[in-house]
Amino acid sequence: MTLRGGRGVTSTVADSASARRVPRPRADALRNRERIVTAAREMFVEFGSQVPYDEIARRAGVGNATLYRNFPERTDLVHEVVLSLMARVTEVAERAAEEESDTFAALRRFTLGAADERVGALCPMLDGAFDKDHPDLIAERARLEEAVQGLVERAQRAGRLRTDVGVGDLMVALSQLTRPLPGSGCAAFDQFVRRHLLLFLDGLEAPARSELPGKAATLEDLRRDSCSS
Repeated sequence: MTLRGGRGVTSTVADSASARRVPRPRADALRNRERIVTAAREMFVEFGSQVPYDEIARRAGVGNATLYRNFPERTDLVHEVVLSLMARVTEVAERAAEEESDTFAALRRFTLGAADERVGALCPMLDGAFDKDHPDLIAERARLEEAVQGLVERAQRAGRLRTDVGVGDLMVALSQLTRPLPGSGCAAFDQFVRRHLLLFLDGLEAPARSELPGKAATLEDLRRDSCSS
């Protein structure tokens, strides 16, 4: 009994020591991974998600072997880009809520900031062949939805946002108005994005100047419609 207990303690200590010795990724490896994701996000916007890997590696300033070591499959890279995009847009929403005292100004800041992240140009990737129900994506999506829902609800409670619209209305308009038209380059389209988003935002501000058909779109409406299409 005593010997077995002693071995068990020794084994536990050894296991703990072994766990502590698991190497962490080196700082340069983490920087390379971040550069790859940034380059991929930029190039997916410009050329679509099928841009050649060697072009992404060249823009990131890393070798092809480094890119493949981090993302062996294209779906791995798309997953990481989508995750990065959602995290960045969430941070835009959270900063707007924290730093803007005017609730509608916070909503406007979020909308324009999300547009700067090229959410519309990257939306087609969401139809790609990767795991949309991955726990990481579900968690980040929930964080994003909570942040944007908070912006909308605060603006409505303050009487600054019309009450017959929902978060779904905002997200649909954001994705559509920031998506380049077929045949137009991103750079050429950028000049219209903020102009049209500001026109849209003027239509959201209370008091309402028109009566909208249908009902306010929720995030659940968007998910249900997406699943049925």
